[in-house]
Parts: sequence; structure tokens; C-alpha cells
Amino acid sequence: MDEFELQLAAFKAQIEQELQDGRLSFPTVLELSMRIKQLADDPDSSLGDIANAVRAEPVLSAKTLRMANTVQLNPYQAQIATVNDAVRRVGLAAVRCLAYAVAAEQLAKDHRSGRMRLIASGLWLHSVDVACWSYALSAQFKLGNPDSALLAGLMRTIGQFYLLARAADYPALERDMNHFAEFVATWGSPVGRALLDTFDLPGTIVDAFDDTELYGDVWPPANLNDVLFIATLAAETPNPFETMLGSTRRPDLLSICTGGVDGAEFEPVIEAVRATKQEMLAAVCG
Repeated sequence: MDEFELQLAAFKAQIEQELQDGRLSFPTVLELSMRIKQLADDPDSSLGDIANAVRAEPVLSAKTLRMANTVQLNPYQAQIATVNDAVRRVGLAAVRCLAYAVAAEQLAKDHRSGRMRLIASGLWLHSVDVACWSYALSAQFKLGNPDSALLAGLMRTIGQFYLLARAADYPALERDMNHFAEFVATWGSPVGRALLDTFDLPGTIVDAFDDTELYGDVWPPANLNDVLFIATLAAETPNPFETMLGSTRRPDLLSICTGGVDGAEFEPVIEAVRATKQEMLAAVCG
């Protein structure tokens, strides 16, 4: 075996063992996200406790303030200038989304290899794109809580992010990125499911990751599963792993899925959704 095969085999054995033991090792950048989740779940925690945790991370503070001042959440544009008020306005679900987004963004920058860092940055941009489409579609069609859709969209690639983070310990893997992409395609889903269990997300979000019932060519979308499916196709930023594996035409797939829908009905709705998506994208990425 060459060095790539040796390190890939070792990486596979490590991931298999961690899944078997139910003890995945979280990257340190996810600690704040987990801390905010624990505070949000603790009935003895106050809004002030959560605001203090948000203030401990300047990037998260800035994103929370920015989101609180979007037209979607602040239609009368009364300027919100404190983290406490911002947390109150956006709600705990949105704060958890932003905390994970900040962690994923930091994770994307936390690679020693420039090539891996480029892949991680592309995956983060794709994840945020999908998340913002999910939020906008959920809000447009009043399907559940848009904040939950945002979180579900962000979490859709959490298994791939985890594998990228752990791959930093196996530098030879970047010698054959296409082969590594195949590995991620195989292990991303089971790892992602284990991570979702660790995050203890609501059942409505976890169930939306069940791909056994795919979108049935029905418009408008009927549930969060449909929202995630459409959002993944609508995202303008590609998933770099899918690109390496030859899947580069998701917008064309969206056209096929909605081919039977009257364009006069479909296009105005999509444009309205895109406008909301762009605003949320600016809040999360800005």
C-alpha cells in the first residue's frame, strides 16, 4: 500500500470505531455551538446567560445583531444595538443556527493544507446557501418554523464537515481528492446521523434527513423534507465533493423536478423566495 491507502485505511478504521462506540470527537470550534445548545435546553438558564455566551464570540455577536436587524425579523426597522435585545428578537433557534454557522466557518479556515481549506470553504458556502434557501422556502409556504429549516439546511452537510476536520490528521489524503470525495460520500451520511443524535435536535428536523421518501414532483413543497430537497437543488453554490464526483448540474435537476409546474405560478414565487434567501445569506455570511 502507498501512504494514501495506509492513511485512508487508518482513517476508516478510526471512524468505524467512533461510530461503534458512539463517541465522536468534536472539533473544538463546535464547543460554543454545543454550549449554547445546552443553555437553550436548560430550564434554569436565562436569556442573559445565553446572551453572555453569544457575547463571548465577537463574530457570533455581530451576526446575531445583523440578523436581528433584517427586514424579515425587524420589519419596522427599529435599530437593535445590544446582544440581549438581538437574542430576544431572533430567538434561541436562530441563535443556535448562527452558532453552528460560525463554528462551521471557523472549521473551514482551520486546515493546515491550503487545498483542504479550499474544499472546506466551498462546503461551508454551499451549506449556508442551502440553509438560506430552506429558511426562505419555509417562510414562503408557511411550512413549520423557518429557523428550524435554516438549522436543518446547515446541518445537512455536518457529516462531511466532521470528516474534513478529522482528515487534517491524515495529510496524505489530499494526494487523491477524488478518492477522498468517494470516502466522504460513503461515510458522510452515517457520521452526520450520529452527530445529529449528539446535538439532540428535534424529531421534525432529524426526520427531514430521511431520504427514503424523495421529493415527489409536487408543487408547492409539502413538508421540511421537500424544502431541504428543493433548497439543495436551488443552491447556486455547489458542494465541492459532489463536483469532484461529477455532479455539477443541480439547477437543471430542479428544472426537471418542477417541469410540470406552470411557469407563471412558479417563477414569481421563486423570485420572492430568492429575495428572502439573499437577505438571510447576508445576515449569516456577513
